Amino acid sequence: MDDLDHRLLGLLRADARQPVAGFAAALKVSRATVRARIDRLVESGVIAGFTVLLRKDLRPAMVRAITMIEVEGRAAETVIARLHGFPEVRTVYTTNGRWDVVAEIETESLEAFDDTLRRVRQIAGIASTETSILLSARKAVL
Repeated sequence: MDDLDHRLLGLLRADARQPVAGFAAALKVSRATVRARIDRLVESGVIAGFTVLLRKDLRPAMVRAITMIEVEGRAAETVIARLHGFPEVRTVYTTNGRWDVVAEIETESLEAFDDTLRRVRQIAGIASTETSILLSARKAVL
């Protein structure tokens, strides 16, 4: 990937609905170049897919949080497997430093969030957790 690819990806992240001609004008290249670059990025797997973002007023207010998890001994794979069984756990990351695993949790209410967090904390192999509720997004990356 070169600088043009990176700039094109930035434009796609900002507004992928823009016509190819709009990307071409912004990048000062031809439409054929933009089309070929997008096709190549999709075929190579750099662009894994396209998605739809809904207006906030069309979605119910969701409670979202990040839970950092310290795992006892060598229980990481077991803990991760258990987290995969929670429909409220959107994404699970492994990490370095104080925390071994980070789970992104999303529920429809604070009560549901409290219940989910309680169940997560009961997973055998979890030594400790720290949770931060996400208040607002300042930059969305897809």
